[in-house]
Amino acid sequence: MPDYPLPHQHSDPIVTDQLRAHLEQTLQFQIVSDIFKQLSDSNRTRIFWLLCHCEECVLNISSLMNMSSPAVSHHLKQLKANGLIVSRRDGKEVYYRAAGTQQSALLHRVIEETMEIVCPR
Repeated sequence: MPDYPLPHQHSDPIVTDQLRAHLEQTLQFQIVSDIFKQLSDSNRTRIFWLLCHCEECVLNISSLMNMSSPAVSHHLKQLKANGLIVSRRDGKEVYYRAAGTQQSALLHRVIEETMEIVCPR
C-alpha cells in the first residue's frame, strides 16, 4: 500500500501506520482465511474437534461421525493439508490427531467457547 494520509484522519497517525503495515502482510491473512475455510464445513469442524480429544483411525472416525470412510478421508486430507491435524502409520492403520500447534489449540478453544462445550476429562 502506498504511504499516503487517509482522507479522514480519525485516529493517531502512528497507529494508522502500524495498522497499514499489518494490512500489507497479505500472505498471513490468506493463511488465516484458508484455515477458516477448512472449518466452514461443519463435518470438518466436528472431525477436527474430535481429533483434539483423541487419536483415531478412519474407520473409527467414520463410525463416530456416522459418515462413509471415503467422505471422512476427504475431510482428513484437507485438514492435514492445512496443518490442523497430523497422522502416523502403525502397520496398515493410519491414526489421526490434532496437530500440536498454537493454531490448532486456539481453534479448539474457539470451537468450544463458541459452542460452550466442556472438554471430556
